[in-house]
Amino acid sequence: MKDFSPEEIESQLKGKTLLVYWFMLKSPDSPVGVREIQRKLGFSSPSIAAHHLEKLLSLGLVRKSLRGEYYLTKEVKVGVLKFFMRLGRFMIPRYLFYSVWFSTMLIVYLLLYGVSGSLHNIVAIIFGVSACVILWFETIRLWREKPI
Repeated sequence: MKDFSPEEIESQLKGKTLLVYWFMLKSPDSPVGVREIQRKLGFSSPSIAAHHLEKLLSLGLVRKSLRGEYYLTKEVKVGVLKFFMRLGRFMIPRYLFYSVWFSTMLIVYLLLYGVSGSLHNIVAIIFGVSACVILWFETIRLWREKPI
């Protein structure tokens, strides 16, 4: 089987094919069948699901058992997938960790030092709030871009 470059995989891994791949990433150890993909992703016919599974098979991202079940064999980080990581069965934006960290640190800072009138304190709060706003904005933007 041919090894595809990340650019070739990214060019093929779009639309419904990406939906199928995302679905398989959420439970990488579970085999999936054509009918399951059709039902879970709301495809109009099993042939659509089979087409996209075969596309993933040709890219070397899944393998097909003799029983017709498909197994995830390779995890690639291309396109929007670069910005997500798997945490158990969940695919979460990588920025979520930074958003939570900076928000927690800002809250702890405010609890320890309050909002006093010193220039140092005001500048620290401005930087903390700015970082939190930017990181949460990016986290939510990525969450909205996820395939499913």
